[in-house]
Order: sequence, then C-alpha cells, then structure tokens
Amino acid sequence: MKELSILELMQQGGWIMIVLAALSVIAVYIFIERYIAIRSAERDDPLFMDRIRDYMKNGDVKSAVNFCRVTNTPGSRMIERGISRMNRPAQEIQTAIENTGNLEVAALEKRLHVLATISGGAPMIGFLGTVIGMVEAFWQMSNAGGELDLSMLSGGIYQAMVTTVGGLIVGICALFAYNYLVAKVDGVVNELERKSLAFMDLLNE
Repeated sequence: MKELSILELMQQGGWIMIVLAALSVIAVYIFIERYIAIRSAERDDPLFMDRIRDYMKNGDVKSAVNFCRVTNTPGSRMIERGISRMNRPAQEIQTAIENTGNLEVAALEKRLHVLATISGGAPMIGFLGTVIGMVEAFWQMSNAGGELDLSMLSGGIYQAMVTTVGGLIVGICALFAYNYLVAKVDGVVNELERKSLAFMDLLNE
C-alpha cells in the first residue's frame, strides 16, 4: 500500500495550502522576532532601583541618567524620563513615566495583532478550502451522469479534508504563540509598574 507523504498531502489541498503555508511563515517570523525583542526587554538588573536610589540621595542626577542610558531597557528609559522631570510637580512626573511606559509596551506589542489575526483567520481559510473542495466534489457528481466513479470525487474530498486540517494546525499554533507572547508582555508591564511605584516612592522620600 502506497504511503502518502506530507508534501503530497499538501499538494492535494490546492492553492489554499499555499495561502496557509505563507501565513505559517509569517507567524513563525513574527513569533521569533517578537520573542527576541521581549526577551531583551525582560533583561533586568535586580539592583537597578537600588543604584538609582543611591545616586538620587547623593544628588548625582547625571550619573543616574547615564546609568539608565547604559542599562537601556524599557524600565530604565521610563525612569530616565521621570528623572528628566525632577523639578516638575509629582503628578506631571507620574504622567510622564506612565506615557513612556505605554509607549514601551506598545513597541513590545508591535505586530502581535497580526499573529492574532492569523490564529483566527487560518481556520476560516481552511474551512473555505473545505467548501471549495465539496463544491468541486458535488460538481463532479452532477456531471457524472449515471456512471459515478469514486475516483472522480477524490480530488475535491482531498482538498476539503486537507485544507481543514492545515487551517486548524496553523491557527492553533498561532494562537498558542500569541498567548505566550502576550503573557511575556504582561510580565514586562508588571515590572514597569513596579519600577514606576518604586521611583515615585523615592521622590516622596
């Protein structure tokens, strides 16, 4: 009995499988690129705020700013913005920190909406292939007259089943990847909030 390879199976799915393959490549690229970016943002010095506190208590604002720039993480950039507003009212400092934090989070979430779209759209595209395949199968049946041959229906049925499986695989993988990256972004957000509160407490001291 001849075994059907994955490549042959994909070919049976027709042009829909090309679309799904393109979406899978895009999803993998976005996942890897965003994972690297978010992993870089997670890089954190546990003594960062302690050193900032020491610089501020000694009145060495310039060293605090330089330290933030050398650290170069979303949290350090947010604290640097707060330090640059030192002579302003506390509410204005907090607003500046929050705005910077929001910009940093938006940068981390870049292109995640594309991943979410793929997770929802790929199964629908697969289902479209299913409908097209079944339409082709019924068209073959209607034109067969009184001589119905199952081999005439095989092409449409293959396309119907293969595209459904392909769409689900791409969609499920994209969904898991999206939720994983969102969870990591949430972790960065929590760290930014912690640093923001620590810096405002430092100012109150």
